[in-house]
Amino acid sequence: MKPMNCPAHCLMFGSMTRSYRELPMRIADFGVLHRNEQSGALTGLTRVRRFQQDDAHIFCREDQIEKEVVACLEFMKFVYDIFGMSYRLELSTRPKKALGKKELWDQAETALAQAMDKFAGEGNWRENPGDGAFYGPKIDIKVMDAMDRVHQCATIQLDFQLPIRFDLRYRKKGGANGDDSSSADDESEVSSTTTNDDGDEEDPNVLPPDFARPVMVHRAMLGSVERMFAVLLEHYGGKWPFWLSPRQALVVPVGKSFVPYANQVKDRLKVAGFHADIDDSSNSLKKKVREGQLAQYNYILVVGEKEETNDSVAVRNRNNEMEGEKKIDEVIAEFRILSETFQQDVLEDGL
Repeated sequence: MKPMNCPAHCLMFGSMTRSYRELPMRIADFGVLHRNEQSGALTGLTRVRRFQQDDAHIFCREDQIEKEVVACLEFMKFVYDIFGMSYRLELSTRPKKALGKKELWDQAETALAQAMDKFAGEGNWRENPGDGAFYGPKIDIKVMDAMDRVHQCATIQLDFQLPIRFDLRYRKKGGANGDDSSSADDESEVSSTTTNDDGDEEDPNVLPPDFARPVMVHRAMLGSVERMFAVLLEHYGGKWPFWLSPRQALVVPVGKSFVPYANQVKDRLKVAGFHADIDDSSNSLKKKVREGQLAQYNYILVVGEKEETNDSVAVRNRNNEMEGEKKIDEVIAEFRILSETFQQDVLEDGL
């Protein structure tokens, strides 16, 4: 059980001698995390004790910080554009209780500010003084749902402290007489604590001249999957876009004699990779369609004698708008387009 992935990724980086040629090194983890939150702080899916996080850590050189942070911001934009959510950026700076020297904090905050200027432009983000993590400043991405409610999901954090705490290092360019290759002797040398001429132990964080500290970038795009699911529920109001919907199509036969054909249609949709169900109850057609709409099926496919003869279906969307008769192969092709293009509003655009 672990509350975070950062220490494990630091140990992975520090398990062998690293060269500047290996940076940036990106390590991602989508594992299960546990945090013993106070019972009064637990809230639905937004704060739980066991969760999964799309966590990643990037170990890079100082001259690579801006490029890596901008790449993280572009990744974030790609993700939230697909969800159809807007966002705003905030730079959270050094809190009162913080690790490390103020000079390192200033350097980290400047690097993040430059990256945000490059990504969003000057004046298109705001500063949030004193709200950084205890180990480094961070970029908070405040996401707005369809009702303009604000949610904290994605985050990008810059960390100079953990590399010091875990004594992480890499061989600089031109180090070891211009040779950046590693050896068993190098391993033992750089992992041991240095001593002075009198035999007294020196600061273990002092690096040999051939080595430098990496900078660590923490990034999560969704945050916890559980919290993101709750946010998306609020954003879509239960009306999931087709590509994300667990109820994409409901096949409705107009009578019992057309149930076998309705099952064939359902099976063809499932083989094509779509979520499809059938309502073969004895309810009236009107009631079946209404219940399908209330269950938020994106599309209701009505079949009868004409549709069975023509190998087709009569298409309605969940707004109860008739889209006419279409061949099953045509419907499958258009469903694929909806899935592949992450179309947001199938209610207006339809097929």
